[in-house]
Amino acid sequence: HNDVMSTRDCGLIQLHAETCQEVFDFILMGYKIAEDPEVCLPLLVNLDGFYLSFTREPVLIPDEDEVRNFLPLYTATQPVFQASQPMARASAVFGGVTYTSFKLQQELASRNAEKIFAKTAHDFKDRFGRYYGPVETFHLDDAEYVFVMSNSFATKGKSAVIKLRQQGIKAGLLKLRLFRPFPSEAIASVLAGHAKVAVIDQNLAPGMGGITYPEIVTALYDKKHRPEKILSVIGGLGGKNMDDQDFRTIIETLDKSNMGKPLFLYDEEDAKNFDRLLKIAKLKEVSS
Repeated sequence: HNDVMSTRDCGLIQLHAETCQEVFDFILMGYKIAEDPEVCLPLLVNLDGFYLSFTREPVLIPDEDEVRNFLPLYTATQPVFQASQPMARASAVFGGVTYTSFKLQQELASRNAEKIFAKTAHDFKDRFGRYYGPVETFHLDDAEYVFVMSNSFATKGKSAVIKLRQQGIKAGLLKLRLFRPFPSEAIASVLAGHAKVAVIDQNLAPGMGGITYPEIVTALYDKKHRPEKILSVIGGLGGKNMDDQDFRTIIETLDKSNMGKPLFLYDEEDAKNFDRLLKIAKLKEVSS
């Protein structure tokens, strides 16, 4: 996820999809959000390569007339480029005051986007029967352990939650859908009262750790009922599989009195496999 995380502060609205159905629905919602006069910002729908793009699943595709009613043709609120009417638009932003004004407009539009997202989500539900909030909860009501995840690996997290509960461990999951603007209040509300939280990042900022983790910590910093423990977990990099044992390891780490540094889901077997690949590469280099 490092590629999409590198754009998080560029002014893009970001929606992160778990399934192909969410990808399709987010595209419809995305146009309605981005084209709203109070927003007018670019929007990105993020999906995982291979796990979604290389697989098949049933997707409900609505009738075109229903889509047109939900998403009418775009009416530009600003002059558009036409060859018959030459114009220059944002060719350069000079000076601190001008640049600050530009960034402030971007910030206000991004704040508006969270409000418009909520309205669009309800409109979409009324039209198509599927509701998408900025976050999704899974078995959180009585959860003592909460996994915070996003995208397709949230499906693995949900599967792990079910298996852990069958073993008597009260686990739950919080899935992030809206990443920019960051839904801080929704996250703080959902995580309030839960003792142990693990933020699982499929990305790594070298020298700092996972990128989502500090965003979650910031959202919870001044909250009275914030979790007692928040663990940073780095796993699933490059699509590396996360199995049931990985989630057990996270639970065991959360139970320790001193969690220490971020937990990297990379064990001795992974190191051996990597070493084996290096040896193969070296043999190929010699033979060539």
